Amino acid sequence: MSADPLIAGHRLTKRFGRLTAVSDLTLEVAGGQIVGFLGPNGAGKTTTIRMLMGFLRPTGGAATVAGAPAGHIGVRGRIGYLPGDLRVDPAMTATQLLSWYGRLRGRHDQRRVDELTGRLGLDPSRPFGALSKGNRQKVGIVQALCHDPDVLILDEPTTGLDPLVQREFLTLIGEAAGRGAAVLFSSHVLPEVERVATRVAIIRAGRLVTTSTVDDLLDRARRRMELRFAEPVPAGVFDGVPGVAAAEVHDRTALLAVDGPVGPAMRAATDAGTLLRVNPAGDDLEDLFVSLYQHSDQPIEVS
Repeated sequence: MSADPLIAGHRLTKRFGRLTAVSDLTLEVAGGQIVGFLGPNGAGKTTTIRMLMGFLRPTGGAATVAGAPAGHIGVRGRIGYLPGDLRVDPAMTATQLLSWYGRLRGRHDQRRVDELTGRLGLDPSRPFGALSKGNRQKVGIVQALCHDPDVLILDEPTTGLDPLVQREFLTLIGEAAGRGAAVLFSSHVLPEVERVATRVAIIRAGRLVTTSTVDDLLDRARRRMELRFAEPVPAGVFDGVPGVAAAEVHDRTALLAVDGPVGPAMRAATDAGTLLRVNPAGDDLEDLFVSLYQHSDQPIEVS
């Protein structure tokens, strides 16, 4: 990671009475990076984000954002933030809200606002209380992005968005990182994180399970392949093949789940008959995610 990260939490701990919501968590995001903060509901993602924003004071550890202590008023204009539950006066329109935010920040770029509302398909003239969950989320995304901040901290930003808008949102945060912004966004949806994140941090019960590049995670994930043959193949052809965790053979089609290198499986396939086609069926990050959770009592691995 960069020696001078724009987002940094060092050994963050937050206790609420006897409940420890976050324990000894260290996380950094450099400019130009997108870090997906993964974990199920209740894992501690929102508490961590609120400490980074300065809304909660950590019981232990420290956080800095844009080179200043978390919550410092002098850098608020450099941060784009989307809470997990955006609450707005239901009578306000998006136009009014975005103009108000612009005055608070000391600058309002209407052309940028118009660009973002157009790309997300948002009608900014409607009152917030009349909007669907997805359109309310679009308002939150526009207010977080419209001043082109140096830091983006987003809590479950794609909640309620339809797939096409989700894709456009991921494109927007990719553009933000491309101009040098540090992006941290929490999610419990692995595929969207896989598509855009530079790194992934996984949290369980307030503790960091692992941090890794997405490529490293994919290398560890179980691969799934569909093989098509010219003729039927024997049912047990993949039994005992190194790395083949599961195999289903139906006539001329075999569905494989492979842990590790695929070479042994492919050699067994070519020995079994004429192989016509290999279709990748995806990498099972979901299985890897569950595996990391099941073994989270082991020492934390940071790469």
